[in-house]
Amino acid sequence: QVRLVESGGGLVQTGASLRLACAASGGVLDTYAMGWFRQGPGKDREIVAAISWSGIRTYLPDSVKARFSISADNHAQNTVYLQMSDVVTEDTAVYYCAARSRYPTPSSSYYIGAGAYDYWGQGTQVTVSS
Repeated sequence: QVRLVESGGGLVQTGASLRLACAASGGVLDTYAMGWFRQGPGKDREIVAAISWSGIRTYLPDSVKARFSISADNHAQNTVYLQMSDVVTEDTAVYYCAARSRYPTPSSSYYIGAGAYDYWGQGTQVTVSS
């Protein structure tokens, strides 16, 4: 059973940077496509970043593309990161990590729909104050 645990959230001011981490256990990220989603107050869950299991392709929506990045360490740490820079109040949300392990998951494919993922973490709260 794969377990995903997010960390790195907290209360920050606008313009700050923070890095979220998603640590996986019970599985190997080497063959999992990964994603970061967020759900703000009164809003639907939305994708903020995705990465193929090869790590060669990433996706970020226009709303965060200039400020966020996703990376993965598939070796000893088995961890995926979401680097957030120049945060704004609209970034306030619970951030969730997700993993896709089902067949097929081509090495160069990323996924932007929540239904494409098989495992989810419990989320980490990010609150941005002005």
